[in-house]
This record gives sequence, structure tokens and C-alpha cells, in this order.
Amino acid sequence: MSVGPWHRRHPLAVDAALAICFALGDIALTLTGATWWPERPGPLAWTLLGLQALACLSLVARRRAPLTVVAVLGAFTLALTLLISPAHALTPANPGNVWAPFSTALAAYGPLFYGKNARNRRTAFLALGIFTLIVARAWEPSLTVITIGLLRTAVGPLLALYFDARRRLVCALTERAERAERERYLLAEQACAEERARLAGEMHDVVTHRVSLMVLQAGALRVTASDEATRRAAEELRAAGCQALEELRDLVGILRTAPEDDPTPSLDGFAALVAESTAAGVPVELAERGDRSLASPVVGRTAYRTVREALTNVHKHAPGARVTVEVEYDETRVRVAVRNTRPSGGPNSELVRTGSGLGIAGLRQRIELVHGSLRAGPEPDGGFCVEAVLPAFVPTAESMV
Repeated sequence: MSVGPWHRRHPLAVDAALAICFALGDIALTLTGATWWPERPGPLAWTLLGLQALACLSLVARRRAPLTVVAVLGAFTLALTLLISPAHALTPANPGNVWAPFSTALAAYGPLFYGKNARNRRTAFLALGIFTLIVARAWEPSLTVITIGLLRTAVGPLLALYFDARRRLVCALTERAERAERERYLLAEQACAEERARLAGEMHDVVTHRVSLMVLQAGALRVTASDEATRRAAEELRAAGCQALEELRDLVGILRTAPEDDPTPSLDGFAALVAESTAAGVPVELAERGDRSLASPVVGRTAYRTVREALTNVHKHAPGARVTVEVEYDETRVRVAVRNTRPSGGPNSELVRTGSGLGIAGLRQRIELVHGSLRAGPEPDGGFCVEAVLPAFVPTAESMV
């Protein structure tokens, strides 16, 4: 389930509401004589009015089949026009009006905005050209009808072209910004790796030189010493120096090697945390809303640490409380909230002494590193709440794989 504005999550309901509104509006305009309605309507006029309503209701498919909607409204307008002239089966009260329903304006918007490729775009231009000729009744030249007909079928496509170009521009700028931010993070990681290698090299050069001199001097002392105790002490000093050199080589190798991936679980570890807390006697309810894939890996691990730290504090300070974990995924942010009710007992002193008291402070620093925010404090009902708001996407080298 994606998170976003209601009209984006329910496009079919929006299109159905628009289709009904336009159908009712066209019926009202027709009955008031703004289009083709005759002075003395007969069965044919009422039948055409019903067909017009059905044609307008085809707007419900304007996203999935925009050309079909144009074809339906165009066919109705053409049939109505032919019945009026040259068939003379219907005589409008105002012959100088545009006979096409006003729904044609919204129908003309769809083919260009919802077209998937260049081929569909060419077909859309051709269909809209024919549509314009039908609506404007080009075979019966009238300045008023042609002007209104052109406006009716041109405003929608022009708006569609504008919004489509704007959408493409926003997508391109967003992609460019994300790429630039990923490159910035990669450059920062590369600089850290180079600095780590430089420090490792300097440590190796400086410390190895001094320890090597100590080992050599201890070896010389072992050879030149006159008594056994001195020779034994010199040998122990030489062996310790050699061991220090080996450990230094191992340490330098670690510093020169890029750190491995963070083993901290991510978003899929929430269920395990909840199960562990429940097994330990602290009932926890987990509620997740939205799409997990919207959160980048580093955000997922930060959210996991937030929940883990909050549950740990509940175990220490709020025994007997009920806990609710809420995780909400949005296109721009991830919100994590851990709330507990008023505890039924006092804090566990043995568990409290095991902590450093810096859990929330360290968690706040970690969240601020990814440009998030943390709120931790008591609730009006006597409980406690830890709430973190994190950006949904934090670019790292891991997110580019």
C-alpha cells in the first residue's frame, strides 16, 4: 500500500466522481438550451440525452483508455450532428451553439498526458485533430462555433503538454539531485578510506620503527649479557616486541581495509523484536503502514535501533506496561513511534544499573546523522513515548548496488 494524498491513492474514485459531475453538468446545460436541445423535445431527444449521459460517463476510463473516451464522445457528437443536419431529424432551439457536450474538454486532456510513448503521442494528435473537426463542425463554417470548438478541444491538450513537460522536468531534477547526493556520499566515503589508509601508513612507519629498535636492542642485550637472568629478561622483551609488531601489522591491515556492511537488522527485524519482548513478559503490538521499499537501508537500520533502544528502556524502567510500536512509511519520511502505558511496577534496579544512561543521547546523535529528529518524553496518561522522524532516502554506496 502506497502512502500519499487521497486522490493519488484512489484515482478510479476521482475519475468516477468527475465523470458523474460532467455528465450531470452536460445534462443541465443541454436542458437549459446551451447546446442542442430542441424547443419541443420528443422521444429522439430524450434518447439522445440518455446516450449523451452514457458518453460523458465514459470519462471514468480517461486514464486507462483516453483515446477510447475521445472516440466515444466524438462518435456521439458526430451522430448528433448528422441527425440535426443533413438528416433534419432534430431541430435545436439555438442552431448557432456548439452541439458537443462540455465533457469533450476533459476528454481532450487525456491522450497527450497519459500517452506512454512517441507512437501513442502521434496517434493522439491525429485523433484530437479529427475530434476538433467534429466538435467545431468545420464543414459548416461559423466563426462562433469554430472558435468555441477550438477552445473546447485545444485548452485540454495544451494543459496536458504543460503538465507533462513539468512532470518530466521535476523527475529529471529529482534524479539529478539524488545522483549528486549519492556522489557526495561516495566521495566522503572515499575520503574516509584514503584518510584511514594514510593514518595506517603513518602508524606503521612510526611505531614499527621504534618497536623494531627495541627488539634489536633486546636481542643485542641477550647476546652480550653476562648473567642468565638478564639474558632471559632480554629474550622476553624481544619476544614481546616481535608479538607487538605482528599485532600492529594486523591492526594496520584492518585500518587499510574498508569496513564490512553493518550487520544490524533492518525493517524486517521488527517482528523478531516484538516476539522477544512478548516472550520476556512485555506485550508489544506492532502496526506498520505503507511500503517498506520506500525506506533506504541505512534508514531501516536506524529505525530498527530506535525500536530496540525504546523496548530496552521499557524493560528496565516500565515493567508491566503495554507497548505499541507504530511504523509509517511515506514517500519522503519514515516515522517510528514506540509508546508504553503507565507501568504497573517500579523500575528493575538490577537492569537499570547495567546501562550507561546514554542510550537516548547516542540514539539522538545517530538519528541526526541521517538528518532526522527524535522526541522522547512522558505522555499525559503516565506512559512514555519515543518518536523518530527519518528521511525515507539517505543515499549511500549500499543504496546504489
